[in-house]
Amino acid sequence: MKRALLVIDVQNEYFTGALPITHPAGHLGNILRVMDASRESGVPVVVVQHAFPGPDKPFFQRGSLGWRLHPEVEARPRDHLVEKELPGSFTGTDLERWLRERGVDTVTVSGYMTHMCCDTTARQAAHQGFRVEFLADATGTLPVTNSAGAVTAEELHRAILCAQQMMISEVIDTERWIERL
Repeated sequence: MKRALLVIDVQNEYFTGALPITHPAGHLGNILRVMDASRESGVPVVVVQHAFPGPDKPFFQRGSLGWRLHPEVEARPRDHLVEKELPGSFTGTDLERWLRERGVDTVTVSGYMTHMCCDTTARQAAHQGFRVEFLADATGTLPVTNSAGAVTAEELHRAILCAQQMMISEVIDTERWIERL
């Protein structure tokens, strides 16, 4: 097995902007732990950064403070940076080519948001034949209320993890994943 760690959208918007991640506790610390463990074990780290292409969204505007990577992620070494404009990290990017050129057959998903970009990326990876590990405590989400209803961050996170475990990903916690390395 040759894996790569995907660190998806760990940007300031989720800490000081309009979309504060609230669940699970310790999500950022776990993301940083898996980044460090990956570096120590020779697992490539791919950082993904989201930007909306037009001015119609109030967040993730290229060049803004909210768009920038969280300082702790920015300060850590990475092997590749992927910029995306849609929820899936494979859509319109060079991610698949980059992984295949390095013989990667397994991707490990960490970052934000569990129910949007992490979920979409994991599904895309599985559809493209990659094995997927989904880090339960190194992904995170927030409560959502919209015209379809309302859901707490905990309920939303748990629902996505259960759906991922059904047939898309192996859902695993940070500690167990690090032990595998």
